[in-house]
Amino acid sequence: MFSQRTGWKLAQNRLTEALDDVRRNGARILDLTRSNPTRVGLQYDAPAILNALASPEALDYDPQPKGLRAAREAVAAYYRSDHYCDLDPERIVLTTSTSEGYSFVFRLLANPGDELLVPKPSYPLFEFLADLQDVKLVPYPLIYDHGWQFDFHSLERAVSARTRAAVVVHPNNPTGSYVKPAELRELNALCRKHELCLIADEVFLHYGLDGARGLKPASLLGSNGAAGSRALSKPVHASFTANAEVLTFTLSGLSKVSALPQIKVAWVAASGPPDKVVAAMARLDIIADTYLSMNAPVQWAVPKLLEQRHSIQRQLQARVQANLAELDRQLAAQQNCERLCVEGGWYAVLRVPVTRSDEELCIELLRRESVLVHPGHFYDFPSDGYLVLSLIGPEEEFREGIERVLRMINVLY
Repeated sequence: MFSQRTGWKLAQNRLTEALDDVRRNGARILDLTRSNPTRVGLQYDAPAILNALASPEALDYDPQPKGLRAAREAVAAYYRSDHYCDLDPERIVLTTSTSEGYSFVFRLLANPGDELLVPKPSYPLFEFLADLQDVKLVPYPLIYDHGWQFDFHSLERAVSARTRAAVVVHPNNPTGSYVKPAELRELNALCRKHELCLIADEVFLHYGLDGARGLKPASLLGSNGAAGSRALSKPVHASFTANAEVLTFTLSGLSKVSALPQIKVAWVAASGPPDKVVAAMARLDIIADTYLSMNAPVQWAVPKLLEQRHSIQRQLQARVQANLAELDRQLAAQQNCERLCVEGGWYAVLRVPVTRSDEELCIELLRRESVLVHPGHFYDFPSDGYLVLSLIGPEEEFREGIERVLRMINVLY
């Protein structure tokens, strides 16, 4: 009766079943997986957000497939201001989410059964999006050696006659690793060699940590390629919207930029060789026109909603920095666990001793200590021995949760 593309395993996993059991018993759970910024105690400018959604222009219907020009101009202005990139609003398509943006791009590039290269470890959403768009995901490994890096030998071997694009997440979720300048050069060379496109997910781009070494905007570099004083004073990571070497689709949105996942505003920006961009935008225009998914009140609100990023990003940066410092403080007092290098984003990865599966360890942490963390296999880590933690939860809750995690691990090992 149902399509093969929806033949997923619908039963709850063991960790979710354990979580339901603990909740039914009335235990207070310390949730170290929180990723919803609207529920971690941040201070939003509620009047400004609500007033932005009450624009009189929303009473008019102006169906522009790529999105209202005023909203796209606001997105382009954001890239000029924050990422030093002069992005043409005509190269931007507004969508309700990055998931919808992925769907548009997958439909644009791939026939049923075609392949897309995706990083591993990474976010599990890709599998569902690929199933729904009838494309095949081929993983390429990120390897860890005092920091995360591409394995270009494996990436090259993963390319086949049916490969259409390579997906990069900048910074990666959950590893927090940015694409480095040398890696971008190799990625562009690979894409030119095999006539591939790049799809860049930048939803966490703003949330870099001090000392990170990612791409720097060209306008911040001196004539000899050295970072200028402004770049040195604050880590700034370049957007893939500035990539002109190959056809590139950059995805982002208000979910992370302004920490407003409930507002449902995202976008796809195209860059690269002009002839290929023009051809891509002509087709994306028809795809977007078929759905016309963006609603008018939200589109008219985009300029004001983007303004909210300044306050909310400062709060999130402070929260992430504080929780990361607390994690490192507690880790320094023990020897069984270590934190892997993180350059940006909202997550940290712990490497732990392996005497059971990560899922079994997470279930035991939940039942014995009432602490919820994610096992590494949720993100396609290649082996057991990894736990993934969110860094945006309330500081006191995070401190207590880490104490319980390390206490139990030290007892077990």
